[in-house]
Amino acid sequence: MSSTDDHDHDAEAVTDRVHDNSWSANLEKPQYTDDPELAVRDGVVAIEHTAPGNHVNLVTHGDLGHPEAFLYDALAEEYDDGVDWEYIQQCGCGGHVTRVYVD
Repeated sequence: MSSTDDHDHDAEAVTDRVHDNSWSANLEKPQYTDDPELAVRDGVVAIEHTAPGNHVNLVTHGDLGHPEAFLYDALAEEYDDGVDWEYIQQCGCGGHVTRVYVD
């Protein structure tokens, strides 16, 4: 991603279908503002609905702070292996993008 605000603010927050492509999960909506547990829960749902060989961008609300503070340990506890993640950037809107690769 570039350093500009180029993620999709209208991306799905949670999905009922498996994405056999790379996609973005919008965890920036108002319900996530003060609820890191909800962001983690819906992030896990997004990962579970991403087919192996693809990635999902978890776009978390800026008010939650850097995802390292609430997301990374939760992902490590949830997944022994099978997923890897990396911090991509902070968006111009203040949100944060973490890319999760599903093996």
